[in-house]
Amino acid sequence: MSERDLIEIDLASTSEPLSDLIHKPEPGAIREAGRLGRAINADGYLFAAGIVLAAGILLTEVFLRYALNRPTIWAHETTTFLCGIAFLYGGLLCAARDSHIRVVLIYDQLGPRLRRMFDIVISAISALAAGFFAYAAWIMVTKSLYLPSGQFRLETSGSA
Repeated sequence: MSERDLIEIDLASTSEPLSDLIHKPEPGAIREAGRLGRAINADGYLFAAGIVLAAGILLTEVFLRYALNRPTIWAHETTTFLCGIAFLYGGLLCAARDSHIRVVLIYDQLGPRLRRMFDIVISAISALAAGFFAYAAWIMVTKSLYLPSGQFRLETSGSA
């Protein structure tokens, strides 16, 4: 594709600079992500393999359950964990690569100063949402570790 062909593309529909459309950079962590971003990027395929492993476990479970009538008690929790951790890591990976989905209809029309203010507000709202999720997770973990009487006891799965 030539540069002239790219210029004819509706560039208002993207926030990517024209230079990135012509010479697409190698996938990986952006410079601003630092060492942590590079580490997150390097480990991404490990967590992607978890999805493949979860699919294999489910296929094995289906075979054991319906062909041999020998279901397992661990397959569903294991696949839920593997998929859940892969989705969480996927969010980190998108942030490190700066490749998350954006709706830039309004954002691209703003000037640099107003964009900066939007960035701050969006970051604050995201931090608040993360705080709510962390608080809810803390409550769930506490309930799974302690009985209402306060005695320590690890909760087990109810699927068995």
